[in-house]
Formats: sequence, C-alpha cells, structure tokens
Amino acid sequence: MQKHPLRPYIVGLTGGIGSGKSAAADHFEALGASIVDTDRIAHELTAPGGAAIDAIRDAFGAAMITPDGSLDRSAMRALAFERPEARRQLEAILHPLIRDESTRRCRVAQGAYVILAVPLLIESGTYRERCDRICVVDCPEALQVARVRARNGLAEAQIRAIMAAQASRNQRLAAADDVIDNGGDLAALHAQVQRLHAAYLHAASAPMRAC
Repeated sequence: MQKHPLRPYIVGLTGGIGSGKSAAADHFEALGASIVDTDRIAHELTAPGGAAIDAIRDAFGAAMITPDGSLDRSAMRALAFERPEARRQLEAILHPLIRDESTRRCRVAQGAYVILAVPLLIESGTYRERCDRICVVDCPEALQVARVRARNGLAEAQIRAIMAAQASRNQRLAAADDVIDNGGDLAALHAQVQRLHAAYLHAASAPMRAC
C-alpha cells in the first residue's frame, strides 16, 4: 500500500497475547517511531473519569465499576468470556472511541513513521485499511501461555480461552508483511526491530508514487 498524502506512514503492529508486541513497540519507540497503542487508549477510556465509563455503567451496572470509578477489568473479563454478547456490547462501546482517538493520534504524530499497535488488528478490517504495512510479532503458542502465566498469573485454561477468541497464529502470519520471531531472547527481538526500523524509515521517506 502506498503512503497516503494526508497522514504519516503507518505500520500496524500486532500479535497474540504473550507474543511480545509491547516489547517490540517499546523498542520501535526507543528508536524514534511514534507509538499509537490502542490498548493504552482503551485503558485511558476506562480509567476514572474516562470517556467510556458512563456508557459501561449504563450497559452493565455499577458492579462493573470499581470504587475509584474505573472499569473492573477482572469482573468484565469474566463476564465477557461467560457471555459472548457482553463482550460484543463492550466492544460496541469502546471500539468507535478507540478508532477515533487512534486516528487523531496518528494524524498528529511527530515521528518519522507511526507504529499503530492493535492486538486485534487482523480481526478488524478497519485498522488494516489504515496501515501501509502489517508487522506481526510471533512465537510458539506454548511460549505465549508460559509468558502470560508468569506475567499475569492467569490459569492456562483462561489464557487458552483468550487465545481462542483471537485470530489464530496462522491467520496472523498469513496477513503479515513482516514477521518478528520472538521465540528467543530480548536481544534477538531488538535486532529484528532495528532492521525493520531502517526499512520503515526508508519507506516513510520515499517520494510519493503516482497512484
């Protein structure tokens, strides 16, 4: 896809839970890319005073709101996996707000290019259409489970349920323009990010071609 004249060069970054996409995004940011992270935006929207809190309270009741006024993520996670319609209802509240805010942040980004980090990028055609290139952070599923258990303490069954609700590993790889293999250590991840950063800088600075 060619660079759009009214926005910066955008690389969509995605990967399954525990794949290491946040570590990859952090290193892209350290190298000078602008990061627009939809997870961060979602957390802001559901923090105390966040723009989504009133709609969430109206839809699900006060039990889903903590005493400090933020979304009770554990309770909502349990409800969403118990009742798929609840997850869809929550997404209907959050996704338009996230799309609008991520679009705004991409537009005002000051870096040479933007890393648009979207966990469910493959599942959402609206984000894919906004990206010049798709980069997938990949690792074996067993390693995903081990990382999430170490990080969050979730039971394996709960992690597997989250993974089952996401695009499959094969679906992500089939959609990728670039793949970061994060089956190794942090140094190996950083080396791959550095190579891609050089390629994205080149693409972002290339003269526009006629459509």
